[in-house]
Amino acid sequence: MGCFQSKVAGPLPPNDAAALPADNPADPEAANGGADGGDASDDKEAVKRAVPVFREFALAELRAATKGFSADLIVSESGEKAPNVVYRGRLDGGRLIAVKRFSRLSWPDPQQFLAEAAGVGKVRHKRLVNLIGCCAEGDERLLVAEYMPNDTLSKHLFHWDKQPLPWEMRLRVAYFIAQALDHCNAENRKIYHDLNAYRVLFDEEGDPRLSSFGLMKNSRDGKSYSTNLAYTPPEFLRTGRVIPESVIYSYGTVLLDLLSGKHIPPSHALDLIRGKNILLLMDSSLEGQYANEDASKLVDLASKCLQFEARDRPNIKYLLSSVGPLQKQKEVASHVLMGITKATSVLPAILSPLGKACSVMDLTAVHDILLKTGYKDDEGAENELSFQEWTQQVQEMLNTKKFGDIAFRDKDFKTAIDYYSKLVAMMSAPSATVFARRSFSYLMNEQAELALRDAMQAQVCMPEWPTAFYLQALALSKLGMETDAQDMLNDGATFEVKKQNSWRS
Repeated sequence: MGCFQSKVAGPLPPNDAAALPADNPADPEAANGGADGGDASDDKEAVKRAVPVFREFALAELRAATKGFSADLIVSESGEKAPNVVYRGRLDGGRLIAVKRFSRLSWPDPQQFLAEAAGVGKVRHKRLVNLIGCCAEGDERLLVAEYMPNDTLSKHLFHWDKQPLPWEMRLRVAYFIAQALDHCNAENRKIYHDLNAYRVLFDEEGDPRLSSFGLMKNSRDGKSYSTNLAYTPPEFLRTGRVIPESVIYSYGTVLLDLLSGKHIPPSHALDLIRGKNILLLMDSSLEGQYANEDASKLVDLASKCLQFEARDRPNIKYLLSSVGPLQKQKEVASHVLMGITKATSVLPAILSPLGKACSVMDLTAVHDILLKTGYKDDEGAENELSFQEWTQQVQEMLNTKKFGDIAFRDKDFKTAIDYYSKLVAMMSAPSATVFARRSFSYLMNEQAELALRDAMQAQVCMPEWPTAFYLQALALSKLGMETDAQDMLNDGATFEVKKQNSWRS
């Protein structure tokens, strides 16, 4: 059947699987800017389904994902000068990740680091940049999180090159971050280290999220604050300790950033507030965008958060109740408010029935087409696998294939995965169709990353097989990687046309 021996020889270990749903409807709250907190338990379950399970990565895997920790992939705003550099990476399955590399020996005890990372990895929420893994090999200590493609709040506030962040978006940032902190508090993670504009990032929808990296200290015994001392809570300067009220103080400094569009010391801002010079505090680019009453309420909240005595600061519930009512454009999506252009899907002019089914995520139609196609696309086979010699081992392979196909036909996808995995391990030259069917079974079993890997293996077997590209498109779409999915659909359509032209000639 003319295929290289697959590297995926049998079922993968559970911690390599991604907990992804067969259906992934868009979160209506995220789509319209997320006005309300919604049901916390529902949010938590939705995120659990949409984000890969937390796992320990091998160093080699992360080194490959970041091209050897290439300087070209550094996304830390301070570049290589950052105390703990963050890299953009891409895993084998195609998922983009952010990898935080701690300075050497920051955490001398690897078990302590792994335990702390695993604890943070349990805190999941749609307002967080969720942690999906870690690594502790040799002197390396690495955290792995979801990748956010639309930069930090710092860049949008202080270094904008297209348009300043509008008032309504600033209010949304304040509210969403308060929601994130409230969830962390509910999960008994009441300490967030060094909350600032660099810790707030924007996802594909333009929604602001709080980095989960801040839930861990920079080292076992190291500093909790890396910013200028002018912005650190007074109690930290006095005792070197961080308390839950310190997070409220830091939230107040973020409010100052949002109000002023500048990173100004709290002492200077408080002097302006006490002197009733609020207009001097406000970002001049926001003129005409806000009601004076709303601005005064946000300034008052910042002042409360920045009280010298920790006991005089409000709690997180007060933040939510203060900022929530100020939002006036809840129905407008974040990417619209920010002026971010989202990639639009343009379908290829020619798509086969399978391509069309994949493009609209019609999984029932995809299943039916794969069943009707059978194995006829495999080289040298019509509806049966060909073997050079009839032996007991070959009989066992045929039986394994038969039981896998029956399970696939009956939509018993978990059983189909088991049989097809056994078949892949037994065969010296696996069938592209087996990989395609197992790929679809993984999709229906909420394991989109494994589905993508199998679709890629099918392409290795048959480099110009449109089905392999269409299934990759389906898996990529499930992973939220719409641009890559569109590319795969286009590639599949290209090979479809090439195949049709070869028939005509």
